[in-house]
Amino acid sequence: MIPALAIARELRDKHGAEVRFVGTARGLETRLVPEAGFRLELIKVGQLKNVSLLTRLRTFADLPLGIVRCMSLLRGFKPDVVIGVGGYASGPAMMAAILLRIPTLAFEPNAVPGLANRLVGKYVSGAAVNFASTTSYFRHARVTGVPVRSGFFTIPPKVFGPRRLLVFGGSQGARILNELLPKIAGPLLAEFPDLTVMHQVGAKNLDATVAAYGAISDRLHVAPYLDAMVDEIAAADVILCRSGASSVADISAAGRVAILVPFAGAADDHQRRNAEVLVASGAAVMVLEAELTPDRAVVEIAALLRDPQRRLAMGQAARKLAHQDASAQIAEMCVELGKK
Repeated sequence: MIPALAIARELRDKHGAEVRFVGTARGLETRLVPEAGFRLELIKVGQLKNVSLLTRLRTFADLPLGIVRCMSLLRGFKPDVVIGVGGYASGPAMMAAILLRIPTLAFEPNAVPGLANRLVGKYVSGAAVNFASTTSYFRHARVTGVPVRSGFFTIPPKVFGPRRLLVFGGSQGARILNELLPKIAGPLLAEFPDLTVMHQVGAKNLDATVAAYGAISDRLHVAPYLDAMVDEIAAADVILCRSGASSVADISAAGRVAILVPFAGAADDHQRRNAEVLVASGAAVMVLEAELTPDRAVVEIAALLRDPQRRLAMGQAARKLAHQDASAQIAEMCVELGKK
């Protein structure tokens, strides 16, 4: 939703576009879209990946109705372009647009497209992707990167000063990281007297994680959610996190070093593929969930904390993967398709 809203704001503010969202009742869009000042239309559609047979059958039953509902919405709104950003509602909306011969643009931030974008990839009018390797899944694809907050690009390199480890697992936290950190924080803080740790755990996991730590000091901070993520990433020397598209994009734009732990249950293993791109570029370290023991975590984190020159080189490599004008590029692609 964060990149989708960034694209919508760019189209509205720079090109005077009227933007409408299509989503589902259980997604983050029900809160974020109205807060951003956009109108949201809801359709009924479920999951197809990593769910039970019964859930898939229900989704297949709802899919035709979802497409019909989207065709009705599109006929009423008469859009010049329909943008698919993945997610439950994207498939029916894009299929409806293709059937109505409305120009379509697929946005794909991951190295491997999700199911919705894979299904429509060869039928869309164009595609904006984050990684060059992803262009093969689409017609007329262009590498634009992922829209991120401009503040990430103004973060300077951090080589000297007190060291800081930032740990986060998305807005809901990550159980594997929440269970790991209480086991390794003590040894790391003992080895590096100038080190502080900021651990974002998710609101539901706060009490359990704090209890697992046993004692919280002025060098160890635990938070349910981090609002000022630009400031937190700027203060970090090393980041331990998942490798979702938004996290990877933010870290790359900031030029920071990350140890990426892909979520093993991610659809199509896309988080591992995202991490592999950064590792191949010398911009990050990847540790799979099955290999993330406390000993391995301490070794990897300590090695980076001890070596400021390695951190600097990896941060520079990460920033080369970022695209500062992603929102503008994607909006321009929409304008070009609309003119056609």
